Amino acid sequence: MSRRKKVFLIAPPFSGHLHPLLGIGMKLQDVADVTVLSTPGAAAACELPFHPILARHEKAVWAIAEPGQEVKSNPLLLYRQLKANIALLGDLKAELNALLTTQRPDLILADFTVPVAGIAALQHGIPWWTTLPSPCVFETPDGPPAYCGGQTPAQTKAQHLRHAALRQATRLFKRAMGRLFRRELRAIGFPGIYRADGSEAVYSPQRILALGIPEVEFPRSYPPHFHFVGPVLHTPRDDSPAPEFASDGRPHVLITLGTHLPHAKAALAQTMRAIATRHPGIVFHFTHGHATDAPMASTANFHEHAHISYARHLPRYTAVIHHAGAGILNHCLRHGIPSVVIPQDYDQFDNAARLVAHGLALRAQGNAQIEDTLLRVLQDPALKARCEAMRAIHTHQDGAQNVTQRVVAESTLGLQPV
Repeated sequence: MSRRKKVFLIAPPFSGHLHPLLGIGMKLQDVADVTVLSTPGAAAACELPFHPILARHEKAVWAIAEPGQEVKSNPLLLYRQLKANIALLGDLKAELNALLTTQRPDLILADFTVPVAGIAALQHGIPWWTTLPSPCVFETPDGPPAYCGGQTPAQTKAQHLRHAALRQATRLFKRAMGRLFRRELRAIGFPGIYRADGSEAVYSPQRILALGIPEVEFPRSYPPHFHFVGPVLHTPRDDSPAPEFASDGRPHVLITLGTHLPHAKAALAQTMRAIATRHPGIVFHFTHGHATDAPMASTANFHEHAHISYARHLPRYTAVIHHAGAGILNHCLRHGIPSVVIPQDYDQFDNAARLVAHGLALRAQGNAQIEDTLLRVLQDPALKARCEAMRAIHTHQDGAQNVTQRVVAESTLGLQPV
C-alpha cells in the first residue's frame, strides 16, 4: 500500500484566509496527513494537527491587518503595511526552513498572503500551491484592475485606456516597492516582485487555486495554472449563543463587517441603532465578529452579538448588510440572500462591484445611504430571484472537494511542479 501524502497548510490567523484552508484540510485529511501552520492564536479554530509559527510576533501580525484606519490605495499606508510585513518574513523563513528540513511534506498549500512559504518550499524542492480566497485581486493583463476603487468592465475606448493606465500604475508601484526593499527581499530568496515571464512571485508557478466561481467574476485572462475550484465555506465550531429570531413574520437583517475593521464597527452600529428605531417592522442583528464576555446591547428590534455563526444561522436572514468580504459574500451566494454592500477596504470594493454588476446586491455609498438601500433590497423580488438563481449555481461548487481531488490526481505524478 502506498504511503499517505503529507500536506502542510499555511495561513495567517485571519478568518478570511485561515478558515478556507481549514475547510480544505478537513476534507484532505481523508486522503493525506495534514498539518496546519499559523500563529498560536489560530489553534483555537483548528481541529487538525497544528504547528505554531511566528509565536513572538502574533500582535505584530494582527497590527498589519488592523492598522486602525482605512488603507485603500493610499501609497504611504500601503508602504507601512509592506514594511511591517517584510520585517517578519526573515523570522518566518528561518522557522519554515528548520521545519522543512526535519518534517518534509509532499505538498505545501499556502494562502496568497504568505508567499515566503512558497519560496521556502521551492528551495527545498517541495511543490507549492497558492490558495486565493479573493480571485478579484489577481493581476491580469486585461480587464478591470484590482484595488482601484471597484472598477467594472470597460465599455468605451476611454475606459479601456483608463484601465490600462491603472494596471500600469499598479505594476509600477509594486516594482517601486520591490526596489525599495530589494535587500530584504533578496535575503529571504525573492528574486523580485515579478518573474522573468511577468508573473507575480507571490503566487505559485505550479497551481493557483481560486476559491470562488467564475460566474461572479468579470471577464479577464488567466494563466493556465490558475484554476477556479469553488468556494470553501468552512466555519469552525463555536459555542456562541444563538440569536433569537422573532416568530411574527418580520424580516430579519444581519449586519456584519467580519472580524477586522474595528474602527468602522462602532460607527455602523450607531447608524443601525437609529435605523432600527424608525423601522420596528424589521429585526436587526449586529455581529461584532469576535468572542467576548462583554454584554451586548439590545432593544426591541436591534440586537448586538459578539459572534453569529454564518454556517448555523445565515439561512434564516432575509437580507444581509456586509462589507463584501470574501467569506460573507460566498455565504450569501450559497443561500441566495440579497445584500446591501458597504465596502470598507482592501479587496472589498472589487467584490462589491462584482455583486452589484451581476444584480446580486445593492451598494450603499456610506452609512448615510444604508437605510434607503436596505428598503430597496427588501422590496425587490427581482433581486431575490437573481440571488436564488446564483444559489443554484453556487451550491454545486465545493472548493474543498475539488482541491482534494486535485491532490489525489497529482499524487500519481509524485506532485511534481508544473
